[in-house]
Amino acid sequence: MRRWVVLLGAALIISGCVAPGVAQPAPDGTSVHTLTVGGLQRSYRVYRPAGLPAAAPLVVMLHGGFGSAANAERRYGWDELADTAKFVVAYPDGVSRAWNTGGNCCGRAAAEGVDDVGFIAAVVGDVGRAVAIDPARVYVTGMSNGGIMAYTLACATGLFAAIGPVAATQLGPCPSPHPTSVLHIHGAADPNIRYDGGPGAGVAQIDGPSVPEVDAFWRTVDDCAPPVSTTDGAVTSAIADCPSGRSVQLTTIAGGGHQWPDSATATLWQFFTAHPR
Repeated sequence: MRRWVVLLGAALIISGCVAPGVAQPAPDGTSVHTLTVGGLQRSYRVYRPAGLPAAAPLVVMLHGGFGSAANAERRYGWDELADTAKFVVAYPDGVSRAWNTGGNCCGRAAAEGVDDVGFIAAVVGDVGRAVAIDPARVYVTGMSNGGIMAYTLACATGLFAAIGPVAATQLGPCPSPHPTSVLHIHGAADPNIRYDGGPGAGVAQIDGPSVPEVDAFWRTVDDCAPPVSTTDGAVTSAIADCPSGRSVQLTTIAGGGHQWPDSATATLWQFFTAHPR
C-alpha cells in the first residue's frame, strides 16, 4: 500500500494543477469521468469488469490521432479481454482528438502546449482512488499518436511497468528515460509512421527515427542483452532480455501498414502480465 501512496503522490506532482475533489466512483462496466488539469476540463472512460481481484492491473489505452476514448473502447477489444483476465482499462480523451507528444506532434494539443503527461498521470491517480489498483501492474499502450504518447510517458514518468506502442515512433527529447519494459508492434510497410524513419504520409507527416533505432534506444536504457530474433510467417520478433525482469521487444509485420493488428491486444496483454514492475 505504501508503494501505491508514493506512486499516487508522484502522479499528482507530475500533473501540475489538478482540481481538488473526491474521485468519482467507478461502477462495473463503463463510466465517464472528468478532471481539470492545467486549467482544462478533461475526460476519460474507465471499464471495470465484474469480479475484480483485491488489487487489479490497470491498462491505459491511448487512441490515435483523430480518434477518441469511445472509439478506442469500441475498436481494440480491451473490454472483452478485461472481462476474462480481470483488469481495469482507462481510455483518456486527447484535446481535439490528439496528444501533445513533443517533437511538434500533434494538432491543437501540440500547438497549445497541452499537458498530456500531467493529464494521463492524473487519470492513473484518479482511477487508483476509485478502484484498488496494483501499482506494480500499471501499463500503457496506444495506437499511432497514442503510441508516441506512450513513449513520452516512459520518458517523463515512472508510473508504468511496461508500455506497448503500436504503429508509433518516439519524438521529442528523452533526457531521463525510466527503465521500462517495451513491446513495440509495427508494420514494415507503414506509410504514415515509416518503419525506416523519415517523413510519413498523412496529415501529421510525422518525421521520426527508424523503429529499430527506437528499439535500440530502449535496449540501452534497460541495459539489455542483444536481441534474439525469430520469424513465424510474416511476423518477426526481436526479444532482448534485461535486468530486473524487464524486456524490450520489437514485433515487425512484413507488409503491414498503419494499423492495429488483430492479435495485438492479446499479445500486449500477455507481455504486460509477464512484466510487472
